[in-house]
Amino acid sequence: MEVIDEALQHKEKGNESFKLGDWEKAISQYSQAIKIGGENHKDLSVFYKNRAACFLKTSEFARAERDCLTALKLTPNDPKALFRKAQALEGLEKFEEAYKSARDAWNTDPNNKALQQMLERLHGIVQERVTQHNLTSNKVSQMVQLAFDFAQPSDKRVTAMNNIHVLARESVAADILFKDGIFNRIQRLLKVEKNNEIYLSAIRTVGEICNKSVERTQGVLKDVGIPWFLEIIDSSLEDRVNAAQHCMQTILNTFSGMENKVDSKPVKALCDEHQKEIDTLLSCLLYSVTNPTISGLARDAIIQLITRNIHHTALSWAERLVELNGLWRLMEICSELEEYKYESAMNITSSSRTIASVCLARVYENMYYDAARERFHAQIDEYVKDKLLSPDLESKVRVTVAITSLLLGPLDVGNTVVSREGILQMILAMASMEEDPLQQKVACECLIAAASKKDKAKAIISQGIDILKKLYTSKNEGIRVRALVGLCKLGSSGGLDASIRPFADGSTSKLAEACRRFLVKPGKDRDIRKWAAEGLSYLTLDAEVKEKLIEDRPAIQALIELTKEGDQSVLYGVVTTFVNLCNAYETQEIVPEMLELAKFAKHHIPEEHELDDPDFISKRVVILGNEGITTALVALAKTDSDNSKELIARVFNALCGQQEIRGKVVQHGGAKALLPMALQGTDKGKRQAAQALSRIGISINPEVAFPGQRSLEIVRPLLNQLHQDFTALENFEAMLALCNLASQSESVRQRILNEQGLSRIEMYLMEDHLMLRRAAAQCICNLTMSSDVVKAHEGSNDKIKFLALLSEDEDEETAVAASGALAILTSTSDMCCKKIFDVQAWLEVVHTWIANPSPQVQHRGVVTILNMINSGKETAQKLFDTDVMELLMGLSQLPDDSRAKARETAMQCLKAAEKYQLIEKSDEPAPIPDVFKEEEERLRQEQLEEQYT
Repeated sequence: MEVIDEALQHKEKGNESFKLGDWEKAISQYSQAIKIGGENHKDLSVFYKNRAACFLKTSEFARAERDCLTALKLTPNDPKALFRKAQALEGLEKFEEAYKSARDAWNTDPNNKALQQMLERLHGIVQERVTQHNLTSNKVSQMVQLAFDFAQPSDKRVTAMNNIHVLARESVAADILFKDGIFNRIQRLLKVEKNNEIYLSAIRTVGEICNKSVERTQGVLKDVGIPWFLEIIDSSLEDRVNAAQHCMQTILNTFSGMENKVDSKPVKALCDEHQKEIDTLLSCLLYSVTNPTISGLARDAIIQLITRNIHHTALSWAERLVELNGLWRLMEICSELEEYKYESAMNITSSSRTIASVCLARVYENMYYDAARERFHAQIDEYVKDKLLSPDLESKVRVTVAITSLLLGPLDVGNTVVSREGILQMILAMASMEEDPLQQKVACECLIAAASKKDKAKAIISQGIDILKKLYTSKNEGIRVRALVGLCKLGSSGGLDASIRPFADGSTSKLAEACRRFLVKPGKDRDIRKWAAEGLSYLTLDAEVKEKLIEDRPAIQALIELTKEGDQSVLYGVVTTFVNLCNAYETQEIVPEMLELAKFAKHHIPEEHELDDPDFISKRVVILGNEGITTALVALAKTDSDNSKELIARVFNALCGQQEIRGKVVQHGGAKALLPMALQGTDKGKRQAAQALSRIGISINPEVAFPGQRSLEIVRPLLNQLHQDFTALENFEAMLALCNLASQSESVRQRILNEQGLSRIEMYLMEDHLMLRRAAAQCICNLTMSSDVVKAHEGSNDKIKFLALLSEDEDEETAVAASGALAILTSTSDMCCKKIFDVQAWLEVVHTWIANPSPQVQHRGVVTILNMINSGKETAQKLFDTDVMELLMGLSQLPDDSRAKARETAMQCLKAAEKYQLIEKSDEPAPIPDVFKEEEERLRQEQLEEQYT
């Protein structure tokens, strides 16, 4: 008996939460009732029905349908369960099934008006769908017949397949294609199809049919199988690989509830339900990455698919990857060299090792507890030991290359491996092998990567500096440029401190000049230029090198040119160089008190170079912007590395900090590239990207900068900047951008409201900071054009009161915005008019409006008074029971052309009062109140001065 009572208690708590609109809490309570009550509870069907109602509120229609089906098994023909089942099916767009369920519910409850309305609505939809189905069926049949008929002209077949792709976006057409067995037909077609456009449209059609339909997706996997997708992704044509990759991502999204949006999150219930399919897909992808027969492009695409889906914010598959020995497979790719071919060598691209190291870093990010990290380290150690135990040269070379990739990915893991006894000595020994250029190249790259931390840099300076200098004299340019980069990195180990120079004075400039020669010399292959760029990335911490490089336009253009092929391996060198030139790196704030303490303790104090003053930085940023750096950043922004995205966002933010450059950033696609970076990545990266977007939104028309859907997507990153942890400048810039956006359209204003933007912005109305208060008031003013914002001000709150007080603010622009907001609100809401009287000193506020020294505030204030008068006789009477009439009469006679609008509105106020017969019409001018005498005297003096002048 106690168990049953407890279940009912949870049900009652769920009912209370439901009434309050707390759907998640209600779901939790009903779930507890189901669990505690057990299978034999008399009210079990009620628990399921109630939980289904909650799922309908949260738009979880599939879960609502399941609960309704369970309830109907327990109590067949229950009208509420049938009605909610119909609602769930309608939400799932299963209109025919919804109509049937609604009819069944109506048969048991014919007096239910809501059911009658639903039946009428669904009947119309079903009838329309039957008509649409017949039309679409004919279209689909015609297009399929044309597309798959090889006797038809090629251009007709291309058009037909493109039309099928477009039709497949509609659920009706997708169902028809699915039932007609389109998957098998496409599978057979692609075995013989030569036309690339038809091939691409066919793959994209499969993706569209699978999109958001578990039934159709399961059908494609049953008909063609996962191996077919691995087959079509194996191509040397980039567009085919991209189409197949997108198709496979769509399948994963369908099973998990994710969307192809940057900030999309999976639905846990769906992931749990389809865990087997998700695990099978990702496992097959993982096993295929080391397939030696697939193309390098396909391998990169598969690793990127794994990287994007394993994170805990996606499908949380990182630990499973380690469990399946996936680290070993990724390390095998990391150990590959394009120039080192052997019997079992894999095809790789110049980006493959970089992409694999990013994947390793992403996996390591998800090792949240000690045991998981230990398993990660153990697998890596096992791989390294296995290679070192093999006596052949190939294994030694490959393990060194793999260690280099680790140092570029999960750095902590790479440093741990390098610190193992004998590893650094082995690398230094390989660097000394003059008779083997390949070993020297590989060792040089590893030394460069290993010198990331100061302790490692010191060890290499002490042990390897002579080796690197010797290698720099090599006849092999590949070795020479790598040795140069090693020397550059060691030479920059002092960081931003201008007083620390590991090498002799002038050495840094000489190294930079050597890098520059490698970079711009005609005929140099891409690999050499890539390493030259990396060398500059270390040397440009030196302010003198920055100034020389920024004046070297051929070198800047060579850096931009390097990025055009989208090679991920050039990313670090090029972007870091740009970060350094813009001084966009993170700097530690120097507190004066701490500085004095450091001097007293005789600690070393870093010195900033005079060439890193703001004027020099601004000049460098403007030059880079004018040279077209944005195109390079956009090309490199396709990386999956969050740390690299942060660097790119830093450069973008530096560019957008210069108003004259913002137009070029937008023109070359910078705003489009920044948006995903502002939503996903490191916290610092998102913050930099969001600030860059704010700055664009301030200067450039939002319709140009953020066209279409982008104007809605930018709202969240801008609102994220309205946080106390952000600087006042970031808050201010975000509000100015939001202010411009809010003036664009109602859809944008609705998005701001849906993201809880109104309450976030209102917080800043109470700020002491003048500029923040002003920006908040201006933003609110633009938002008041939305009827929902008007309703919010009509509620039982102090919003109107606060705006009224702000309209008296000493800052004219703040007062203009606040009084403008009141004018808009009172023009559409009688309730807002009445709420003016809630202000304790409302008469003083009205006096301030009428006699305000600012013509703009005065005009807006008098418009508000006019709205109050027009809202009803009672409100007007309350106004005219005071001295407001005399003040308005005085204003209506004020001979000041700058106040013509306010004067005209004051006259309208008096005419409106005449209609209510609150004042009598008089032909004689009223005396000017004292409050305006000073104004009249000032005008008279100005006229006299003009006359005598």
